[in-house]
Amino acid sequence: VQLQASGGGLVQTGGSLRLSCATSGFTFDDYTIAWFRQAPGKEREGVSIIKSSDGTTYYANSVRGRFTILSDNAKNTVTLQMNSLKPEDTADYYCAAAESRSLPVFRLLFKTTTMPHLFDYWGKGTQVTVSS
Repeated sequence: VQLQASGGGLVQTGGSLRLSCATSGFTFDDYTIAWFRQAPGKEREGVSIIKSSDGTTYYANSVRGRFTILSDNAKNTVTLQMNSLKPEDTADYYCAAAESRSLPVFRLLFKTTTMPHLFDYWGKGTQVTVSS
């Protein structure tokens, strides 16, 4: 199983970036893919999530309306379009996968502090830096 995140970089406040998560080694349609981020000195937090089989999505309150998650099931890839970036979006961003049947409904999932522990597979992080 492999997840490879890419697309991070340095951008000014108000700018945009698009992250990609290329996956392989599992049945994509059976899995839910999530983006997490971790800023220095902070815990890893869920940013956005998509269920591959039906496209159901959810966003953390801090990014709703600015970020868009999409799944390309033909390419087993999930992208995260990030617009109107703010300095507080600065973090290492990770994509992760979990079997969809193992997860609770997304609005409850985002309320749990154990959300990262529910994901089986992780890619290496890609760094996003938003300058003020």
